[in-house]
Amino acid sequence: MSSLHPPSALAALAAVAAEAPRAALPATAHARRWGRLGAQLASVAACLLMWHLAVQLRLNLGLITFANVPSPAEVLEAAWALLHSPKLAGHLVSSLLRVGLGFGIAAVLGVVLGLAVGRWRWARNFLLPPLEVLRPIPAVAWIPLSILMFPSSEGSMVFITFVGALFPILLNTIHGVESVDARLVASARSLGTRGWRLFSEVIAPSAAPSIVTGLSIGMGTCWFCLVTAEMIAGQFGIGYYTWESYTVQNYAGIVVGMLLIGALGMGSSAIIRRAGERLMPWHRPQGAAQ
Repeated sequence: MSSLHPPSALAALAAVAAEAPRAALPATAHARRWGRLGAQLASVAACLLMWHLAVQLRLNLGLITFANVPSPAEVLEAAWALLHSPKLAGHLVSSLLRVGLGFGIAAVLGVVLGLAVGRWRWARNFLLPPLEVLRPIPAVAWIPLSILMFPSSEGSMVFITFVGALFPILLNTIHGVESVDARLVASARSLGTRGWRLFSEVIAPSAAPSIVTGLSIGMGTCWFCLVTAEMIAGQFGIGYYTWESYTVQNYAGIVVGMLLIGALGMGSSAIIRRAGERLMPWHRPQGAAQ
């Protein structure tokens, strides 16, 4: 009996059938990615539409009114003017330098203290009580004292950003160290891992996801505190621009400053999360959205 298909043809068909699911996977992931992007853009468009309608209708809800709120078109015009302003570079550089310095110092100190407090009882007993006393104090309350402590306003503003970022980083690092599986540590010790190797190869990698979360949160609070400090002591910066816009009744400029702060904060936090994902290839969040 003769075969309807030569063996070579059957093998080729089988190979194509085997590769078809693999080829479908990237296409499915691509479609899912575009679907997420479409949903995100739609949510932003819906917010802009509601904002536009509330301003146009001069919506008054009793506790809140949109009668004096600038429209999206006015904000876009103010943003365009700021984009072409020679002061924009000075505002951005000043804010980025203050955030970078304050966050950098807070990241190093917060991670080091968090690892020590989370791992050693003596560090917890000696260091944690004063830190817990200082933690509830809002960064705004530090502004008068920082002005007295630092001879320059720049130093006081960097200190305020440092205070705002320190405690989220510290607490998340402590939580990460305390969450390390004791069986993992015991297994490493049974294999002869001791001292610094145990710390660097077992404890720190296990606590890394919590540390990255703390860094991301700390970056957001850093921007929050910076704006408050710049409103009081700054001459350049996004916070200063926002406050200056209010004093000269440039209400659209206020919204531009707010949106710029939000964009910078979101972008810097996203960079930290992406860097964390690259540095932690072994970690995949449970229940992560697909």
